[in-house]
Amino acid sequence: MKIGMILDASFPPDPRVENEAVSLVDNGHDVFLFCLSYSKAFKDEQIQGISIKRYLSNTLEYKLSALAYTVPFYTLLMQQKIQKFIKATQVNVLHVHDIKIAQAVFNANKKWNLPVVLDLHDNLPEVMKLYPHLQKFPGKYIISPNKWKLKEEEFIKKATKVITVSPEFIESLEKRLPSEKNKFVLVPNTIRSSFYEDFTLDEHIIHRYKKHFVLLYLGDTHVRRGLQTAIAAIPKLKEKIPNIKLVIVGKNTTDVILKQQVTDLEIQNYVDFEGWQDVALFQSYINASDVCISPLHRNLQHDVAYANKIFQYMSFAKPILVSNAIAQARLVHKINSGLVHKEKDTKDFTLKVLQLFEDKNLRAQLGENGAIFIKNEFSWQITSKKLLHLYDNFQV
Repeated sequence: MKIGMILDASFPPDPRVENEAVSLVDNGHDVFLFCLSYSKAFKDEQIQGISIKRYLSNTLEYKLSALAYTVPFYTLLMQQKIQKFIKATQVNVLHVHDIKIAQAVFNANKKWNLPVVLDLHDNLPEVMKLYPHLQKFPGKYIISPNKWKLKEEEFIKKATKVITVSPEFIESLEKRLPSEKNKFVLVPNTIRSSFYEDFTLDEHIIHRYKKHFVLLYLGDTHVRRGLQTAIAAIPKLKEKIPNIKLVIVGKNTTDVILKQQVTDLEIQNYVDFEGWQDVALFQSYINASDVCISPLHRNLQHDVAYANKIFQYMSFAKPILVSNAIAQARLVHKINSGLVHKEKDTKDFTLKVLQLFEDKNLRAQLGENGAIFIKNEFSWQITSKKLLHLYDNFQV
């Protein structure tokens, strides 16, 4: 098939889009990726067999995207680009990544009436409620997550098939839209085996943390990710674990809150803010760690989605400590790859870290359970089979 993927962002990087596109190419399909460029020096190219088609965008369009379902300007601008894309590539199915650009796709597709696969990376209307700019004027009054939720339901009804990222997300959608339940296909965010099989360790990172007991966090550091809980635990933990080090690899605009918390607690020597790092260094940070964490706050998004970091952690046989956000807690209990703490509960987080610190055999067993699960059941090569089956059996 000639598959037209629609992404309302630049490419690369987007690991989910890349994983899906490469797998479909390897399975014999032609994949054309519509994406945006914010540089006039843009060009079309082939990346791992994917035909990349870039369309020039700008800061104004980017800002208008937040108002996609408040005013129609973003949709009008995008649908013109998408029409050019469909005409140029002659694709016979459209695969839309998330709902921000979905209205533009359905509008552009009226002339061709192609089948549409809607790929929901996140429960976006719920995530939006947590955005800082929606907590204050003017965003609070001009952007309505409830309106986005209604649009999401509209797009699900219009779509031919709907891909989601976790069983819990599918359950929530089936409750909302029972008439659409036969459309849903599970394609979780998992990692390619190359992540844990084909890498080079950075010896500087390994050496820097060699004498520490390292708690590692990878990824977006927005306060909803729960790092305030981990930071608040350090004053107690350092009494029992003098060489403890919380290593945070990632960043967000809310980092000022986290860094102020570290300063107020006077624990600067026990917390390292590494900022964004090249993905190629992730394996080194994980290798240098003792326990890896995902202390998410519970909400309607976190309860139905897996953070990709937990699979990265487990692939290196590291024990994990996660909050009781439903999806990740259920998975960790099922495969016995770590411990679960109550969200936002510093005391419980502290107790669970101490339990892991005091029992090296427990850490080893939990880590081994996670690694076996990733290699035998939950690598991308295994979980992508439903995506491939969807397209192998598409009726066009």
